[in-house]
Amino acid sequence: MKRHSDTFTRLLAATSLLLLAVSAYAADVDPQLEQARARVAEMFETIDPEHVNPSPIDGWFTVQKGSVVAYISADGRYLLQGDLIDLDQQVNLSELSRTDARRDLVNALEDEESILFAPDEVKHAVTVFTDVDCTYCRKLHAEIDQYMSHGIAVRYVLYPRNGPASRAWTTSEEVLCASDPGRALTAAKLGQKFESSRCSTSMLTRHYTLGQDIGLSGTPAIVLEDGTLISGYVNAAMLDMRVRAAATR
Repeated sequence: MKRHSDTFTRLLAATSLLLLAVSAYAADVDPQLEQARARVAEMFETIDPEHVNPSPIDGWFTVQKGSVVAYISADGRYLLQGDLIDLDQQVNLSELSRTDARRDLVNALEDEESILFAPDEVKHAVTVFTDVDCTYCRKLHAEIDQYMSHGIAVRYVLYPRNGPASRAWTTSEEVLCASDPGRALTAAKLGQKFESSRCSTSMLTRHYTLGQDIGLSGTPAIVLEDGTLISGYVNAAMLDMRVRAAATR
Protein backbone atom coordinates (compact mmCIF):
# COMPACT_ATOMS: atom_id res chain seq x y z
CA MET A 1 0.00 0.00 0.00
CA LYS A 2 2.80 2.38 0.88
CA ARG A 3 4.28 2.11 -2.64
CA HIS A 4 0.89 2.97 -4.22
CA SER A 5 0.49 5.85 -1.79
CA ASP A 6 3.92 7.25 -2.66
CA THR A 7 3.17 6.94 -6.37
CA PHE A 8 -0.13 8.76 -5.96
CA THR A 9 1.56 11.50 -3.91
CA ARG A 10 4.22 12.04 -6.60
CA LEU A 11 1.58 12.10 -9.33
CA LEU A 12 -0.48 14.63 -7.40
CA ALA A 13 2.59 16.81 -6.84
CA ALA A 14 3.52 16.67 -10.54
CA THR A 15 -0.03 17.57 -11.54
CA SER A 16 -0.03 20.52 -9.15
CA LEU A 17 3.26 21.80 -10.57
CA LEU A 18 1.91 21.51 -14.11
CA LEU A 19 -1.22 23.44 -13.18
CA LEU A 20 0.89 26.14 -11.53
CA ALA A 21 3.06 26.39 -14.64
CA VAL A 22 0.02 26.68 -16.91
CA SER A 23 -1.47 29.33 -14.62
CA ALA A 24 1.78 31.27 -14.56
CA TYR A 25 2.01 31.15 -18.36
CA ALA A 26 -1.58 32.35 -18.69
CA ALA A 27 -0.83 35.20 -16.31
CA ASP A 28 2.26 36.15 -18.33
CA VAL A 29 0.44 36.33 -21.65
CA ASP A 30 -0.17 39.97 -22.55
CA PRO A 31 -3.62 40.23 -24.15
CA GLN A 32 -2.52 43.34 -26.07
CA LEU A 33 0.46 41.44 -27.48
CA GLU A 34 -1.80 38.59 -28.53
CA GLN A 35 -4.17 41.10 -30.14
CA ALA A 36 -1.31 42.73 -32.05
CA ARG A 37 0.00 39.33 -33.17
CA ALA A 38 -3.42 38.30 -34.40
CA ARG A 39 -3.80 41.56 -36.31
CA VAL A 40 -0.39 41.26 -37.98
CA ALA A 41 -0.97 37.60 -38.87
CA GLU A 42 -4.30 38.59 -40.42
CA MET A 43 -2.80 41.41 -42.48
CA PHE A 44 0.58 39.91 -43.54
CA GLU A 45 0.92 36.31 -44.65
CA THR A 46 4.72 36.27 -44.31
CA ILE A 47 4.75 37.52 -40.71
CA ASP A 48 4.40 34.88 -37.97
CA PRO A 49 3.14 35.62 -34.44
CA GLU A 50 6.62 35.17 -32.95
CA HIS A 51 7.84 38.06 -35.13
CA VAL A 52 5.80 40.44 -32.95
CA ASN A 53 7.23 41.23 -29.52
CA PRO A 54 7.34 43.99 -26.88
CA SER A 55 9.10 47.22 -27.82
CA PRO A 56 10.82 49.87 -25.67
CA ILE A 57 7.70 52.08 -25.99
CA ASP A 58 4.59 51.42 -23.90
CA GLY A 59 1.57 50.69 -26.04
CA TRP A 60 3.61 49.64 -29.07
CA PHE A 61 5.08 46.33 -30.21
CA THR A 62 8.03 45.54 -32.47
CA VAL A 63 7.43 43.65 -35.72
CA GLN A 64 10.68 42.17 -37.01
CA LYS A 65 11.42 39.61 -39.70
CA GLY A 66 15.08 39.38 -40.52
CA SER A 67 16.44 42.90 -40.57
CA VAL A 68 13.09 44.47 -41.48
CA VAL A 69 11.76 46.32 -38.42
CA ALA A 70 8.42 48.04 -37.89
CA TYR A 71 6.17 48.94 -34.95
CA ILE A 72 2.47 48.31 -34.38
CA SER A 73 0.18 49.96 -31.83
CA ALA A 74 -1.32 47.80 -29.10
CA ASP A 75 -4.79 48.09 -30.61
CA GLY A 76 -3.45 46.89 -33.96
CA ARG A 77 -4.61 50.02 -35.76
CA TYR A 78 -1.36 51.83 -36.56
CA LEU A 79 1.77 50.48 -38.20
CA LEU A 80 4.94 52.59 -38.17
CA GLN A 81 8.03 51.80 -40.20
CA GLY A 82 11.01 53.94 -39.37
CA ASP A 83 13.88 54.37 -36.93
CA LEU A 84 13.28 54.37 -33.18
CA ILE A 85 15.96 56.52 -31.52
CA ASP A 86 16.74 56.74 -27.82
CA LEU A 87 17.63 60.43 -27.50
CA ASP A 88 18.99 60.07 -23.96
CA GLN A 89 21.45 57.39 -25.03
CA GLN A 90 21.86 58.72 -28.59
CA VAL A 91 21.27 55.21 -29.92
CA ASN A 92 19.30 54.12 -32.97
CA LEU A 93 17.47 51.14 -31.48
CA SER A 94 16.01 50.06 -34.82
CA GLU A 95 19.42 49.94 -36.46
CA LEU A 96 20.79 47.91 -33.54
CA SER A 97 18.03 45.36 -34.13
CA ARG A 98 18.73 45.30 -37.85
CA THR A 99 22.47 44.90 -37.29
CA ASP A 100 21.97 41.97 -34.91
CA ALA A 101 19.62 40.31 -37.39
CA ARG A 102 22.02 40.79 -40.31
CA ARG A 103 24.87 39.30 -38.27
CA ASP A 104 22.82 36.21 -37.43
CA LEU A 105 21.61 35.82 -41.00
CA VAL A 106 25.05 35.94 -42.65
CA ASN A 107 26.62 33.81 -39.91
CA ALA A 108 24.13 31.07 -40.77
CA LEU A 109 25.58 30.97 -44.30
CA GLU A 110 28.53 28.59 -44.59
CA ASP A 111 31.55 29.55 -46.68
CA GLU A 112 30.75 26.59 -48.95
CA GLU A 113 27.38 28.19 -49.71
CA SER A 114 29.04 31.33 -51.05
CA ILE A 115 31.62 32.09 -53.73
CA LEU A 116 34.70 32.67 -51.64
CA PHE A 117 37.76 34.77 -52.49
CA ALA A 118 40.18 34.50 -49.58
CA PRO A 119 43.80 35.50 -48.95
CA ASP A 120 46.30 33.06 -47.45
CA GLU A 121 45.98 34.83 -44.10
CA VAL A 122 42.42 35.90 -43.36
CA LYS A 123 42.10 38.77 -40.88
CA HIS A 124 38.46 39.62 -41.53
CA ALA A 125 35.63 38.38 -43.73
CA VAL A 126 32.81 40.30 -45.36
CA THR A 127 29.70 39.06 -47.13
CA VAL A 128 29.06 40.88 -50.40
CA PHE A 129 25.71 40.73 -52.21
CA THR A 130 26.45 41.15 -55.89
CA ASP A 131 24.61 41.35 -59.21
CA VAL A 132 26.59 40.17 -62.25
CA ASP A 133 25.26 43.10 -64.31
CA CYS A 134 25.79 45.82 -61.67
CA THR A 135 28.41 48.42 -62.67
CA TYR A 136 29.77 49.07 -59.18
CA CYS A 137 29.68 45.34 -58.39
CA ARG A 138 32.01 44.89 -61.34
CA LYS A 139 34.24 47.70 -60.10
CA LEU A 140 34.47 46.06 -56.67
CA HIS A 141 35.33 42.68 -58.17
CA ALA A 142 37.97 44.21 -60.44
CA GLU A 143 39.79 45.19 -57.22
CA ILE A 144 39.33 41.84 -55.45
CA ASP A 145 43.12 41.37 -55.13
CA GLN A 146 43.37 44.68 -53.30
CA TYR A 147 40.78 43.61 -50.73
CA MET A 148 42.57 40.33 -50.18
CA SER A 149 45.91 42.15 -49.80
CA HIS A 150 44.42 43.72 -46.67
CA GLY A 151 43.61 40.26 -45.32
CA ILE A 152 39.89 40.55 -46.16
CA ALA A 153 38.07 37.46 -47.39
CA VAL A 154 35.09 38.21 -49.63
CA ARG A 155 32.13 35.85 -49.48
CA TYR A 156 30.01 36.57 -52.55
CA VAL A 157 26.26 36.03 -52.42
CA LEU A 158 24.50 36.34 -55.78
CA TYR A 159 21.60 38.77 -55.74
CA PRO A 160 20.05 39.45 -59.17
CA ARG A 161 18.20 42.65 -58.35
CA ASN A 162 15.46 42.18 -60.95
CA GLY A 163 14.46 38.76 -59.69
CA PRO A 164 13.98 35.29 -61.20
CA ALA A 165 12.78 36.48 -64.61
CA SER A 166 15.90 38.53 -65.31
CA ARG A 167 18.91 37.79 -67.50
CA ALA A 168 21.15 38.25 -64.44
CA TRP A 169 19.26 35.43 -62.71
CA THR A 170 19.98 33.03 -65.59
CA THR A 171 23.64 34.07 -65.66
CA SER A 172 23.86 33.61 -61.88
CA GLU A 173 22.50 30.07 -62.20
CA GLU A 174 25.16 29.35 -64.82
CA VAL A 175 27.86 30.75 -62.53
CA LEU A 176 26.81 28.51 -59.65
CA CYS A 177 26.67 25.46 -61.96
CA ALA A 178 30.18 26.04 -63.34
CA SER A 179 32.99 23.73 -62.25
CA ASP A 180 34.80 26.78 -60.82
CA PRO A 181 32.16 29.35 -59.76
CA GLY A 182 34.84 31.88 -58.81
CA ARG A 183 36.33 31.92 -62.30
CA ALA A 184 32.85 31.91 -63.80
CA LEU A 185 31.83 34.91 -61.70
CA THR A 186 34.89 36.82 -62.85
CA ALA A 187 34.11 35.98 -66.49
CA ALA A 188 30.44 36.96 -66.06
CA LYS A 189 31.40 40.34 -64.62
CA LEU A 190 33.74 40.90 -67.59
CA GLY A 191 30.98 39.97 -70.02
CA GLN A 192 32.94 36.90 -71.15
CA LYS A 193 31.63 33.42 -71.92
CA PHE A 194 32.33 30.51 -69.56
CA GLU A 195 31.48 26.83 -69.42
CA SER A 196 28.63 25.65 -67.23
CA SER A 197 26.40 22.62 -66.86
CA ARG A 198 23.07 21.60 -65.38
CA CYS A 199 22.81 21.49 -61.60
CA SER A 200 20.46 22.31 -58.74
CA THR A 201 20.01 26.07 -58.50
CA SER A 202 18.48 26.05 -55.03
CA MET A 203 21.51 27.94 -53.70
CA LEU A 204 20.63 30.95 -55.85
CA THR A 205 17.14 30.96 -54.36
CA ARG A 206 18.69 30.89 -50.90
CA HIS A 207 21.04 33.75 -51.80
CA TYR A 208 18.14 35.82 -53.11
CA THR A 209 15.94 35.08 -50.07
CA LEU A 210 18.81 35.99 -47.76
CA GLY A 211 19.16 39.34 -49.50
CA GLN A 212 15.45 40.00 -49.09
CA ASP A 213 15.57 39.09 -45.39
CA ILE A 214 18.45 41.49 -44.93
CA GLY A 215 16.38 44.18 -46.61
CA LEU A 216 18.67 45.08 -49.49
CA SER A 217 17.84 48.11 -51.59
CA GLY A 218 20.65 47.67 -54.11
CA THR A 219 24.01 46.13 -54.92
CA PRO A 220 26.79 45.89 -54.07
CA ALA A 221 25.86 45.51 -50.42
CA ILE A 222 28.58 44.62 -47.92
CA VAL A 223 27.77 43.06 -44.56
CA LEU A 224 30.57 43.17 -42.00
CA GLU A 225 31.18 40.49 -39.38
CA ASP A 226 29.22 42.42 -36.73
CA GLY A 227 26.21 42.82 -39.04
CA THR A 228 26.92 46.41 -40.13
CA LEU A 229 25.62 47.06 -43.64
CA ILE A 230 27.56 49.16 -46.14
CA SER A 231 25.40 50.02 -49.13
CA GLY A 232 27.41 50.52 -52.28
CA TYR A 233 31.03 50.31 -53.36
CA VAL A 234 33.93 51.20 -51.06
CA ASN A 235 37.59 50.80 -51.96
CA ALA A 236 39.91 48.35 -50.23
CA ALA A 237 41.57 50.88 -47.90
CA MET A 238 38.24 52.24 -46.71
CA LEU A 239 36.79 48.76 -46.21
CA ASP A 240 39.88 47.74 -44.24
CA MET A 241 39.35 50.74 -41.96
CA ARG A 242 35.66 49.90 -41.53
CA VAL A 243 36.19 46.22 -40.70
CA ARG A 244 38.94 47.02 -38.19
CA ALA A 245 36.75 49.64 -36.50
CA ALA A 246 33.83 47.20 -36.35
CA ALA A 247 36.05 44.56 -34.76
CA THR A 248 36.85 46.89 -31.85
CA ARG A 249 33.22 47.70 -31.01
